[in-house]
Amino acid sequence: MSKPDARTRLTEAAFALFDEHGYEQTTVDEIAERAGVGRTTFFRHYGSKEAVIFPDHDRLLDQIRDRLATSSHSTALVAVSDAVRLVLMHYIEEGSLARQRYALTSKVPLLRDREIASVARYQRLFREFIAEWMGDPTQAASLRAELMAAAVVAAHNHVLRRWLRDETGDPVAEIEAAMSEVLTMFPAAQPRSGPGDGTTVIAFRSGQDLDALLPALRRAMAEGAQ
Repeated sequence: MSKPDARTRLTEAAFALFDEHGYEQTTVDEIAERAGVGRTTFFRHYGSKEAVIFPDHDRLLDQIRDRLATSSHSTALVAVSDAVRLVLMHYIEEGSLARQRYALTSKVPLLRDREIASVARYQRLFREFIAEWMGDPTQAASLRAELMAAAVVAAHNHVLRRWLRDETGDPVAEIEAAMSEVLTMFPAAQPRSGPGDGTTVIAFRSGQDLDALLPALRRAMAEGAQ
């Protein structure tokens, strides 16, 4: 059986020491020594002791961004659901490590603050995507995009916490149900029209009756389509 790579050994050593001695009391040198590597190797893989605890959020955000970018206007909400599932599956695949992290961040305020900041990055990415999908620059639409993104992240975090607490045996089914609930709050997708697409109707008042006006309206529409 091959020996785990240095990064894996560092992660395992760090969490073991955090559990034995506490996060604040554990040093980088102790983590490196437990993992059987030097201090230089530690910093080659992690920028700080704190960085050992969290998943690679930059990589996860890139994966979400890539998934959202492959969608069309009509499939945007499917992409949002897929992106949420992608993040949840990352934590599930981490298994016990994700649960250890959850226990640790629940006890250490510094780590909890970093976790909150990370969640904000995900919400901002969803908000920007949803705002673009809505295609409405008004302040009211901006608020709706913010609320919708918050609902997406809240649904993910609700299911993730249930799994971390061992309160669900099927988190994938739960995230599907949660996202279905969230997406019912989203406005129906409207196809984006380009120049010349669709029909423009202009209302005006006239002394003539409708039957007399219709032939002229048809001629005007035909001329405009040419």
